[in-house]
Order: sequence, then structure tokens, then C-alpha cells
Amino acid sequence: FIVPAYNEELELSATIAAISAAASRATRSHEIIVVDDASTDATAEIATMAGARVISINRRQIAAARNAGAHAATGQYLFFVDADTRIGQAHVVEGIAALEAGYAGGSARAMMNGFIPLWGRIFLRVFSSLYFGLNLGAGAFLFTTRRNFDATDGFDEKYFVGEEVYFSLALKKLGRFKVLREPILTSGRKLR
Repeated sequence: FIVPAYNEELELSATIAAISAAASRATRSHEIIVVDDASTDATAEIATMAGARVISINRRQIAAARNAGAHAATGQYLFFVDADTRIGQAHVVEGIAALEAGYAGGSARAMMNGFIPLWGRIFLRVFSSLYFGLNLGAGAFLFTTRRNFDATDGFDEKYFVGEEVYFSLALKKLGRFKVLREPILTSGRKLR
């Protein structure tokens, strides 16, 4: 599990706890790698105390953080989980089942937590219908195999945002892409 993080001291411990619980319930050995991208808060210390391995970079770019984590990972399955995102056992079990069934990668629909203004709820509904209708992956949660990650050269670091779209499209060139039915829960702070 690769968790890119910049100043995520408030969200990170709950995210790591959710990943650990999900992976343990799925009866899979796992590692959690937090890629601390130049945080100025206690992100690295919190990650270490929660049992994650910390990789430090100084790029301030999520694609670079995801790539650094993937390169440091030792497993054959790679799950990218944003530092403000909660996953459950179904995401791990169904993600691995999809990969073992020959899917090149996948993601899940997203639900936002906390207060979301009306305009944000409307925007999210329209955006999600279009975005997931195109079978693209949400940046907050993506998964693939090490082999497919290497075949796509990972996340394209020339993009500061939207890199998950290009990564999804690259995976789709290798095979089928699966959007899981069970939504992840991610922070609504971007819409707030």
C-alpha cells in the first residue's frame, strides 16, 4: 500500500489504521509505505508510529510520490491510497481478485465525508457519472500489479494533476480496468 502524503498529520493515522485492518481481515501479508513529500508537520513521525515505512522525497508532486512508493515496494500487488482516504476489506479482496482474474488494474467510486455544500454535491454527482462512466480510476484509490506498473512506466510526472487519468488509460491499454462497486470514503475538503 503506497500512501503519498504532504502535511497529513490529521488524517494519516486513521488511513493507516483502515489499511491495516482491511489487509489483515483479507488475510494477506502487506506493507504500508508512506511517501512523505516535503511535509512540514508531523506526517513522517505519525506514519512511523503507526507502523508504516516512510520514504522521504522533496518534489511536491503526487505522481512523483506515488512512483517513489511503488519503486520502494516489495509486493506484486500495488495499492495506491491517498492519505485522506479510507478503504475496507472489500477493496483489498476484490482488488486482488480482479488482478488475479486478469484485469490490468482498477479503482473504486468515491464518497466524500464531512459537510459538502449543495453545489459540491451536484458537481460530484455529475462528475462521478461521467468519470466513472468512462471507467477511469479515482486518484484516491488505484491498484495494479508490479508488472503492469512497470509496463506503463508508472504515473506520468509531467502532469501536476490528473495523473490518475493517464495512468488509468495506460492500464486500459494493457487489459481490462475494474471499478469496484464498494465506494471508498475520502475527504471532502477539496470541495469545501
